[in-house]
Amino acid sequence: MIKHKGFLYLTEFISGISVMAVELGASRLLSPYFSSSQIVWTIIIGTIMIAMALGNIYGGRSADKNPNPDILYKRVLIAGIWTALIPVLGKYLIVGISALVVLSVNEAYLVWAAFASCIIIFVYPLFLLGTVTPSLVKYSVDSLDDSGKTVGYLGAFNTTGSIIGTFLPTFVTIPAVGTSITFLIFASLLIAIAVIYFISERKGYVKSGIGLALLLVGFIFGRSDSFAFWNKNLTYEGESIYNYLQVSDSAEQTIFSTNVLFGVQSMRRKDGKLTGMYYDYAMAAPLMTDAVNKDKMDILVLGNGTGTYASQCKKYFANANIDGVEIDGKITKLAKEYFEMPDDVNVTTYDGRAYLHAIDKKYDVILVDAYQDISVPFQMSSTEFFTEVKNHLNPDGVMVINMNMRGSGEGSINDYLADTISRVFKNEYTVDITNNTNRELFASDDDSIIEKLENNIANISDDELKSFMSIATSELIKYEPGNYVLTDDKAPVEVLSMRALDGIINDEVDYYKKLYKEKGLKGIIDGV
Repeated sequence: MIKHKGFLYLTEFISGISVMAVELGASRLLSPYFSSSQIVWTIIIGTIMIAMALGNIYGGRSADKNPNPDILYKRVLIAGIWTALIPVLGKYLIVGISALVVLSVNEAYLVWAAFASCIIIFVYPLFLLGTVTPSLVKYSVDSLDDSGKTVGYLGAFNTTGSIIGTFLPTFVTIPAVGTSITFLIFASLLIAIAVIYFISERKGYVKSGIGLALLLVGFIFGRSDSFAFWNKNLTYEGESIYNYLQVSDSAEQTIFSTNVLFGVQSMRRKDGKLTGMYYDYAMAAPLMTDAVNKDKMDILVLGNGTGTYASQCKKYFANANIDGVEIDGKITKLAKEYFEMPDDVNVTTYDGRAYLHAIDKKYDVILVDAYQDISVPFQMSSTEFFTEVKNHLNPDGVMVINMNMRGSGEGSINDYLADTISRVFKNEYTVDITNNTNRELFASDDDSIIEKLENNIANISDDELKSFMSIATSELIKYEPGNYVLTDDKAPVEVLSMRALDGIINDEVDYYKKLYKEKGLKGIIDGV
């Protein structure tokens, strides 16, 4: 087969498609544990590029010293086997690496854990695939007369494969069959091209048999799409184009999350009572307006999720007319299937900021709850965005934003968000959520929102809501703005969120770090 340049071009094509598929698969494998922020993407891309560069260097030198195609296709076979085993072992390695990192470092947990995971799981197979192009150049160039054309064709086939490997996982295989099967599909291509070579050369039968056997192991034991493998009681676990999705159900409540490690995105209590979480505190926003006493109160929820806030507004405010915006249509389906979101909540599948650009309607209340894992999207954290929100509020309208990590020290993520909002709105009030890391911020140009809030609370007929609002709003603090401002041009929200996350993790694991230092792993096991 090596004598036919078509087979070499096919090898280059499969190498290109597999590299990009593994890269995109890496992001989906890591994001349920570390988020899908720009920081994580940077780590993935940077690590893979380093692996490919080293592979290029090694592959070229190796081909010059020993131009034997058996060596290249052995590497391709090993890369395919390694990729096939990622769904089997990858999730366990990530959790184990994360635990070690948390116990070993004092800051930038997310960076170190994601980087270590990438190094251990993805560097070696991509290093091997990095050797493909220089090796194929050695085998395919017959003379200097056509070397440029041959190298050009190899580059074209590699690039074409990379293009297909970029779009196919994102829009076809991951949404249709999940991350694990996606790895196995492209591992199969790598193993197949290597096996075809060895069979055609009438050699390497043992290697081929081992490769096919381990691929079968991958399909048997790596088919599970469960990222929270320790949790056997999930009602639903799956993936969409945008997110990892998890629903857990108990006799008391139903919970939705897009991350196996960080927090709860939505909740429904089955007894119909308030959740005790930030959604309840945000119920103060309608009470800060006169619209609560009118025939219709228009509310917009940017980041509708599974509709906890929308459902509560419909329950407690009979005149509430609610529009929701949720970029992930699969989450909206879960909202209707598991969370009993009312049918008359009008949900649009769209980006929140793009939605504001597309409409002229004004609202009495706008909730901004568009956090993605641990960080708010940068385009929904800037002065330009909050100006757009203000332009869609009625004159006495209120914006309420959920800030899901309080941060610590001057210059925290919440300082930046609040100071940015102060450049747009005249009045800001904040309240920290009890027994939680969230903080709610209310902003308006109306100077009488606190007076309206107090009057409207006094008129609430529901005893539970009235009692909760009286207690929660008594902790409202008028925000005194500083000078931290986010703009479309400069909004380092991922870095700021990572700092806040470091503080939270430090608080949570300090006890176990002391046990580890004093008694090692046995101390931690005994402590747990």
